[in-house]
Amino acid sequence: MTRTIVASATREIIIGFDQPFCVIGERINPTGRKKLAAEMMEGNFDTVIKDALEQVAAGATMLDVNAGVTSVNPNETEPGLLVKTMEIVQGLVDVPLSIDSSVTAAIEAALKVAKGRPLINSVTGEEEKLEAILPLCAKYNVPVVAISNDETGISQDPDVRFAVAKKIVERAADYGIKPCDIVVDPLVMPIGAVGSAGLQVFALVRRLREELKVNTTCGLSNISFGLPHRHGINAGFIPMVIGAGMTSAIMNPCRPQEMEAVRAANVLNGTDENCYNWIKTYRDYKPADGGAAAAPAPAAASTGGGRRGGRAARVGAGAATE
Repeated sequence: MTRTIVASATREIIIGFDQPFCVIGERINPTGRKKLAAEMMEGNFDTVIKDALEQVAAGATMLDVNAGVTSVNPNETEPGLLVKTMEIVQGLVDVPLSIDSSVTAAIEAALKVAKGRPLINSVTGEEEKLEAILPLCAKYNVPVVAISNDETGISQDPDVRFAVAKKIVERAADYGIKPCDIVVDPLVMPIGAVGSAGLQVFALVRRLREELKVNTTCGLSNISFGLPHRHGINAGFIPMVIGAGMTSAIMNPCRPQEMEAVRAANVLNGTDENCYNWIKTYRDYKPADGGAAAAPAPAAASTGGGRRGGRAARVGAGAATE
């Protein structure tokens, strides 16, 4: 059984087919968030702190950390800012972190201060990226998100995206990196633009699980990009893609409707044993006015003592913004 191990200083998480779905909180990312970008550039981390605590309290398994505030001299500005952001977040929460950057120097700088075993987000099938990122994965013994695009861009053909993923897995093996440390992003297309996007990703995830035996992830909200009431689409997509075999997603855990779908999927596929977490979360649940979904009672935030801009630019993403 494929198991990807990630860890903070005090907490280990397993991403796997027999594990609860791994929710990677997306909010610590200034891409498309002008207010957050401006704050971070000024050395103000109030929103970062707020987002870290709120996402963990809402149920995030991991947090994605991105500091891509500018396309001007990112090799000079991003490493130090990413390190500072990592240090602040690590001092607040005890969940594992995903280091999200398109700047190799920033990734390595963050790896040097990371506690536990973080996830690198990400590598693509481009030769330049493979040669830059895979040696870091081997050197620091950390897993990596593998995005299924290369020098030719993002193919509309799912078979081509599968071939790129296979190429990355094979190249990683040359560095001694096992398939369990490759978490493939098969690339979710917007359903409003590509009518077969759902069917494509369901088939791709099954192939990745059965043929390459790798864990998978995605930018969850890409599926609903450009549509009204995006969270309804996202919430419907979650149990379907989990049923196809996806094991994690980069998403906003502060959306109750979407987290409810994650928790329900965990119950229905047997990874929430005896419905324990569902009962714990919703024991005192009361519907909002009009029967709308309501958030569970907030939990105390966990503490540990204490794409440009990364993936969005690398895949042309459609994540929700401020």
